[in-house]
Amino acid sequence: MAQNRVGGIIFLKVDSQLLKAKGNFTYNLGVPMAESILGADAVHGYKDVPQAAFIEGEITDSQELDVTALLKTRNATVTLELANGKVIVLRNAWFAGEGTGNTEEGNVAFRMEGLSADEVK
Repeated sequence: MAQNRVGGIIFLKVDSQLLKAKGNFTYNLGVPMAESILGADAVHGYKDVPQAAFIEGEITDSQELDVTALLKTRNATVTLELANGKVIVLRNAWFAGEGTGNTEEGNVAFRMEGLSADEVK
């Protein structure tokens, strides 16, 4: 029977350590983006522009979470397991956010960028 779920429960890991993912996450595989080259008369073509691969969202702070260590993370492997069965794997990643926390619900902004990412089905 085919799985019809496309959203919902996700799992986030940094170097195999499970973090408490919260809310909506976004990701980018870092595939070069085609950007139009415009002339005064027409579109002349395009060029490929690099993009940073990333995984971004919010995590829940807890007694077990070492926020300082997270902010200093370098050369990590980050996995985001999606509800539809796909896994996004970000390699050679570093923490690229400000590390801002929120006391109302115990959130910490999370953004990891890396050299490459893959979509595993």
